[in-house]
Amino acid sequence: MLPALIFLACRPTGGLGIFGIGGPTIPERRTPEFPSGWRFSTGQQGVFSRSAMVVSNSALASEAGAEIMRRGGNAVDAAVATGFALAVTYPVAGNIGGGGFMVIRMTDGRVASIDYREVAPLASTRNMYVDSAGIRTDKSLVGHLASGVPGAVAGMAEALAKYGSMSLSDVIQPAIRLAGEGFVVDSSLWRSLSGDSALLTRFAGATTFYPDGRPIAPGQRLVQNDLARTLRLIALQGPRAFYQGDVADLLVAEMRRGGGIITEEDLARYRPIWREPLRSTYRGYSLIAMPPASSGGTTMIEALNILETYNSLPAFHSTAYKHLLAESFRRAFIDRNTKLCDPAFCSVPLAQLTSKSYAQTLARSIDSSQASRTPRAASTPAGTHTTHYSVVDAKGNAVATTTTLNGGYGSGVFVTGAGFFLNNEMDDLAVAPGQPNMFGLIEGEQNAVQPGKRPLSSMSPTIVLDPRGQLLLVAGAAGGPTIITGTMQVILNVIDHRMSLADAMRAPRMHHQAWPDSIRFEMTGFTAAVSDSLSAMGHGLYGTRALTNVNAIMRVRGGLEGVVEPRGVGGAVGY
Repeated sequence: MLPALIFLACRPTGGLGIFGIGGPTIPERRTPEFPSGWRFSTGQQGVFSRSAMVVSNSALASEAGAEIMRRGGNAVDAAVATGFALAVTYPVAGNIGGGGFMVIRMTDGRVASIDYREVAPLASTRNMYVDSAGIRTDKSLVGHLASGVPGAVAGMAEALAKYGSMSLSDVIQPAIRLAGEGFVVDSSLWRSLSGDSALLTRFAGATTFYPDGRPIAPGQRLVQNDLARTLRLIALQGPRAFYQGDVADLLVAEMRRGGGIITEEDLARYRPIWREPLRSTYRGYSLIAMPPASSGGTTMIEALNILETYNSLPAFHSTAYKHLLAESFRRAFIDRNTKLCDPAFCSVPLAQLTSKSYAQTLARSIDSSQASRTPRAASTPAGTHTTHYSVVDAKGNAVATTTTLNGGYGSGVFVTGAGFFLNNEMDDLAVAPGQPNMFGLIEGEQNAVQPGKRPLSSMSPTIVLDPRGQLLLVAGAAGGPTIITGTMQVILNVIDHRMSLADAMRAPRMHHQAWPDSIRFEMTGFTAAVSDSLSAMGHGLYGTRALTNVNAIMRVRGGLEGVVEPRGVGGAVGY
């Protein structure tokens, strides 16, 4: 039986559509065999669309982006609309109180990446999160001191101004409507609020999300009037409202109320940064990825370069393949954790880390019969509650965006009167070099707390072009350091293992981040024989229910296939 993607690809277009003459170069698809007992089956289909597509962790936010494109907006307009809508409908990670990265590829060949990561406030000090004995406290995780200066509003507005075709006031309207008129709470949001109630009920958000002392229930309508007012101010006044106007006043008042250190000056000085995207190739395909302060693009390219030194990869479920992935991840993460940081604060050897010759040297150090060992110091922090969305418009313009509060609902702090959560991104800096952070990662000196520094991030928004230079794949993920390995495995599944996008997303995943020195794998994703063989080779193994939350769009003959992470929630909306 042919893979599902082939059935999608055979649908007629009624014209050239977004593909141009000849259509995209799509490898011949093969239906994979997943291990017996694996939670997902093969041969499923994503959502097919002839013209345009938005995929995000919220169906309502995806619809907001699609609405903007139906009204004539391009992919950047839709991405910004989706981003603001996620702040309303997916508050665990969608935000205006955090930051993110956006990678853009326009059909005229222009590529761009914008860094709107949070920055450490000017009053930050190196040891502000350790006690008198030098032991880290929870102040980088919970409460007002945990927040960096938010970049989301400035970054999205800047991207829109340079590459969008509509006004900020226009693209923010769906988010204003969702906040002001409300939306029906689903079981996913209820479970999220239930799980984080101990954190959230400590702060002002309790009034909005726990109206009677309990999480707002499925089927009830969640109205966020303060957030609607904030969004209206941004629509009328632009990002100035957030960084120097009424919203800024409310944010600073919240800081003072809780002992935080973000000031009027911090907000007024914040600027997003346009950075040159990373460009690389893998087996004839081209990758466009985010440079530092994202570690994602660099680490992914380094690991892919190692794998490219092999003429072909072992079979997907073989011990040899899992070993090779682990060793490639290990080497790339060691470099990530010891050589990458905010480029304004250190010299990053990008040319070396992304070079093919360097990858050949690393590949030669891999022993096919046994696991390597990792120095304990090789780790840096990264958050887990992130959200990624992918957008492609009818002209083929593409946007990959990943945004975050770091932990779920960030620091828990809810800006009174403004209606949004603040991040806890300060924990992504090395708040106590040499000590493990909340994710078991050991922090490097190059990422120590300094005023104005952007924390190193694992966010990995990525765009892949086919060998003819046409758009093939827009992808990214949530999940802390597993963002890098999860996004990369979807790319490998499509290019090397010839899977459809739906199968590539449903396939079992694994992860290695150098330290802890073990393979994390999805339970039932390894056969017993593979697990035994990897253990015999010296690999530590740690089973977990799920790794990474990827959202992706792939061009297929006749249109687009959008796939929401089957391990998570969300919606793919196209037309």
